[in-house]
Amino acid sequence: AWATLTQEQAGLYRAVLDDFLAEAEQEDGMKRRGLVLATLTRLKQICNHASQFLRQDDYELKDSGKFQRLQQICQPIAERQERVLVFTQFQSLTEPLADFLAGVFGRAGLVLHGGVAVKKRKQLVADFQADDGPPFCVISVKAGGTGLNLTAASHVVHFDRWWNPAVENQATDRAFRIGQKKNVLVHKFVCRGTVEERIDQMIQDKQSLADEILS
Repeated sequence: AWATLTQEQAGLYRAVLDDFLAEAEQEDGMKRRGLVLATLTRLKQICNHASQFLRQDDYELKDSGKFQRLQQICQPIAERQERVLVFTQFQSLTEPLADFLAGVFGRAGLVLHGGVAVKKRKQLVADFQADDGPPFCVISVKAGGTGLNLTAASHVVHFDRWWNPAVENQATDRAFRIGQKKNVLVHKFVCRGTVEERIDQMIQDKQSLADEILS
């Protein structure tokens, strides 16, 4: 699912990129590598929402192309009374996403991340799987690896992308467990004209290589 940067996001993106290019010329070795990784994280945060990068609490719809795209996808899901899993690599983004989706669905959902106790996870899964369960669950990718049977969902959204396709596929598989009786649609968000396009291509290349080796 393609998204476009808002004007504010584009301005921040360019500023961070310009700062990186200026600093990178003065660094080498491990310092340069650390700068690259830090900049990639900043750029991915900006692609998600300007407020995530600026560490602000106000996640307005107008300040994120991805939030706007998420609304477009989830409004029909809400109308059909279906359910969705939304994955992000950033634990700090799980609550803002859940607050936003509560407005779209008119009902609160669930949040699952690494800070949630194992005992509580089992209850969250049971709540989501119930016939009258909540319409969505926002999950940090690393917390969505194993032991979660969330077949009540018929949609999966990867709000941002993890480097390793195996990790991403493992998260998707939370909805593809034994007992799934519905088709599951998977939406992977990518901001046009940003580093996310490169990440998406890298993930596809890695997946293709893995598929070739296995076949």
